[in-house]
Amino acid sequence: MGTTQLESVQEPKYWHLKTVLSEALDSDFAVGEVLPNERDLAARFGVARATLRQALEQLELEGRLQRRRGVGTTVAPPRVGVAVATAQQGWAGGDTDEAWQPIECGTDTAPAAVAALLGTDAGEPVHVVRRIRVAQGQAVAAELLYVPTSSVPELSAIEAPSGPARARKVLRELHRLDLDGQDRSVELGSARADDAKELDRLPGAPVLVVTTRHFAAAGTAAVSVATYRADTCRLTFGDSGALEISHDEQERKAS
Repeated sequence: MGTTQLESVQEPKYWHLKTVLSEALDSDFAVGEVLPNERDLAARFGVARATLRQALEQLELEGRLQRRRGVGTTVAPPRVGVAVATAQQGWAGGDTDEAWQPIECGTDTAPAAVAALLGTDAGEPVHVVRRIRVAQGQAVAAELLYVPTSSVPELSAIEAPSGPARARKVLRELHRLDLDGQDRSVELGSARADDAKELDRLPGAPVLVVTTRHFAAAGTAAVSVATYRADTCRLTFGDSGALEISHDEQERKAS
């Protein structure tokens, strides 16, 4: 039997280099240590800088490396396990949930894709709550929560017109609703400038975008678009955490 087309394709140079670099990270570098510059690394491994850059980008995507402003490329710590939702399908981030920290709240029009999920007109204003999620002392997610005015009819426009106080007010009103369920999607994306700043990432860095639509009796009560750091987070779904998005190579070796 002849070989298939895929079997005849050689492994790209950067992919082989990624494996070599990964082994070097385990043996020659400590967590948090800054890697040499690209020129020195390329010379050390005898490759072109373009090949090296591809391998480094792949290792960053897999959570082995982090690019930090003003520091450079460092060896990443093991990923933080972050529970995205439980089987109870409840609201996340209540008053007693210190993981979610409200930052800002205002009124704006939702992006077209979000408006379609909400079932609102494209130009209809909605409440937009911005929060960050903290795990083990570091910001791991930035969220935009879009709430139609119909979901929080008792909200006063005069009291706390903006800022964290307004965000908490919207969240308290929203939590009065009984949820009928949720649907959720996860996709790989690139960090926008505002998310990157809050997550201590560079713009364009790989992130996981979790979009959640919350249902109540009257329809869609809110839509959450949460941006998680792809280099430090391992997302789990449900009480058992049976589904994991991405992986941590160091944890796998330890187990």
